[in-house]
Amino acid sequence: MKLPDFPWDALAPYKQRASEHPDGIVDLSIGTPVDATPEIMQEALRAASNAPGYPTTIGTTELRDAMRGWLSKRLKISAATDQNKIDVLPTIGSKELVGWLPTFLEAKRVLIPEVAYPTYAVGALVAGAEVIPVSLDPDSWPEVDSNDLVWINSPSNPTGQVSAPELLRKIISWSRTRGVTLASDECYLDFGWDADPQSILSVADGDYTGLLSVHSLSKSSNAAGYRAALIAGDPKLIGKIRELRKHLGMMLPLPIQHAMTAALNDRDHVIGQRERYRARREMLKAALLNVGFEVDHSEAGLYLWVTRGNDCWADVAWMAELGILATPGIFYGEMGAKHLRVALTSTDAHIASAAKRLIESKAN
Repeated sequence: MKLPDFPWDALAPYKQRASEHPDGIVDLSIGTPVDATPEIMQEALRAASNAPGYPTTIGTTELRDAMRGWLSKRLKISAATDQNKIDVLPTIGSKELVGWLPTFLEAKRVLIPEVAYPTYAVGALVAGAEVIPVSLDPDSWPEVDSNDLVWINSPSNPTGQVSAPELLRKIISWSRTRGVTLASDECYLDFGWDADPQSILSVADGDYTGLLSVHSLSKSSNAAGYRAALIAGDPKLIGKIRELRKHLGMMLPLPIQHAMTAALNDRDHVIGQRERYRARREMLKAALLNVGFEVDHSEAGLYLWVTRGNDCWADVAWMAELGILATPGIFYGEMGAKHLRVALTSTDAHIASAAKRLIESKAN
């Protein structure tokens, strides 16, 4: 098995150049949160820090109740409390699930978006599966069977594109006709700006057969360091994944389970964080437009997907001269070769500094 090089290693010389800026680097490449983890999570973590025993893979009763409550309140899923219709499982961050799902399901072929988070492809390669990049419209997809897996991602990382409910229903129908598992990465669902992102579970009309929905607290709760995430969907699929994870010791640490429970039971901190990102987005978007970038899609999520029609590396180099590090779109597939992904996950001061540098570059 030959895995691709870790793409961010290629950014090292541009990071070095950006770091030489007199006012320091503004790193808008990897989307890691910088704001404080909510105090309710920190308090819950501290209170549960004495954890001498092994945690359960399935999660505590309180966590399972919180996950189901979140599905009911946030996603408006009336069947969330019915374990025969829908099941839930905590995972060690969403990347773990993305990376291992093809192996767990013994997938032979994995369809992924043609512009996509690299771990979809890496997970397929680890499983020895064929990787097939596809457009958003299932009418153009190749034929698959029940041994295969389809990944969709809305809101998309990196593009911020949101799939409309009609498209999601079309994809569900396409997948069910072929008996294929459909996994939807919905980790940016709380950050819809110009569109209202929907979960596949919300448009499934009460039938969750063959469906998996993936969510994470990393961005919505500034808890990337906690590695707290969940999957929900078809009880048969969740049951299979749970049994494999039990054998492999993939257990979310008990203190993290308590912190995750606290976060899922509170909505206020998510709303507050959302407003911080909204303000940063408006400032950064205006500055990028001012220097000739076009913003494509980006109606949701924590990134701006921008282009000036140049090779992405040329614009990465140009930004680095301003002390700003952005991600080249080629990291997400050939279709991204003329785009940059610019993250909103930096402090207010750094976002303001980046915007100022961009605007001043035009004057010079």
